[in-house]
Amino acid sequence: MNLFAERNSRIDTENAFKVGPHIVRVEQQNSAVIKLNFGEPDFSVPQHIKAEIKRQLDLDNTKYCDPKGLLSLRQAISKQINETRGLKTNPEQVVVFPGGKPSIGLAQQVYCEPGDEVIYPSPGFPIYESFIRYVRAVPVPLHLEESTNFTFSPEQLEHLITPRTKLIYLNFPSNPTGGVAGKALLEATAKVILERCHPNVRVFSDEIYENIIFDGQQHRSISSVPEMSERTIIAGGFSKTYAWTGGRIGYAVFPTVKEADVFKTLNINYFSCVTPYNQEAAREALENPISKDAVKEMVKIFEARRNSIWEKLNDIPGITCQKPGGAFYLFPNISGVCENHGLIEKHQLLSKEQQSSPANIFQMFALYEHQVAVLDRKSFGQIGADGKHFLRLSIAADQAVLEEGVRRLKAASDDLSGLDKFIKERPDLLPA
Repeated sequence: MNLFAERNSRIDTENAFKVGPHIVRVEQQNSAVIKLNFGEPDFSVPQHIKAEIKRQLDLDNTKYCDPKGLLSLRQAISKQINETRGLKTNPEQVVVFPGGKPSIGLAQQVYCEPGDEVIYPSPGFPIYESFIRYVRAVPVPLHLEESTNFTFSPEQLEHLITPRTKLIYLNFPSNPTGGVAGKALLEATAKVILERCHPNVRVFSDEIYENIIFDGQQHRSISSVPEMSERTIIAGGFSKTYAWTGGRIGYAVFPTVKEADVFKTLNINYFSCVTPYNQEAAREALENPISKDAVKEMVKIFEARRNSIWEKLNDIPGITCQKPGGAFYLFPNISGVCENHGLIEKHQLLSKEQQSSPANIFQMFALYEHQVAVLDRKSFGQIGADGKHFLRLSIAADQAVLEEGVRRLKAASDDLSGLDKFIKERPDLLPA
């Protein structure tokens, strides 16, 4: 008799958290690490939102509440979705979750039978791929190409759709690439889905970064394309827009009330409900006009950082980087660094236990020997990622910290002898 159920071997994790113990080890043995690995805004929650949390606590709003989410918050979400997407949703289509992640995995449990196919962006948020095999569905990565600034062509998607397709994930602005979809791409994508997919196929549109978008662009949702609102789940939350990652308030707007009620039942079974005082503060975030100014100022700073750090990365020999249109990440191609250091060949000579990817080895080398934490390409989808050498840097840090992080990455990219020593010793593989 095994201790653990077999299904546990089929679920993965998120490397942004997995790298944490390595950072602790490096800081204990060496010096402080520049942490560019986490997708967490480095701003404070706006004051008026914090004040509402405190006010709600003083009102003793700390008890059980509607598992679907407080009506006041669901009304505010529905209103915001209708105004920004041109839709006619109602609050009963909205379900509130403890963060943005639950609806991602629960959607696969709700819609997928074993053998059904799930199409998802790669590189993409790792939780998309993590859950698929857990529910015995089939992962079908939609590879985002650097040449198109990490979007995709409708023809790519059409090629992946089969009679077994049940769920399609989209994520714009994208984590980890910052890619943004324009109106033409979304309309062409919708055309493919409407022509090729059964009406019961659902599009999960992850729009968590909708308010962090640059260069005067406007966020667009595939749900706004005619006939797509009946097939699209709009997922969002408050962690990124309001720098409120610990608040754990996410939501999804479903095509029908019937679907929303199924997710409410899962909420009851998994979470009971989401903290009501934070829900009321989330309602305040949506309804108070002060929020727009706070978000606008944060995005302005992110855009300035993007411009500066993007230029500095492209100045490093062996590194090229596309200019992201949104979110707060840069996704540089380090193929030149890998080639200059012979890292691809060196990786092939490693034992199976030592192999991961050339980019992962460089990631760990930069952490252990140059004290800068980033994430590698395979942290954002492993299937079909071989031969793709990228890193993700979060620009959610002070400008001076970001500049020091880039300086350390450059030092790592110049340190051939240090890399050879690291590969020989592999301190990242030693037991804790």
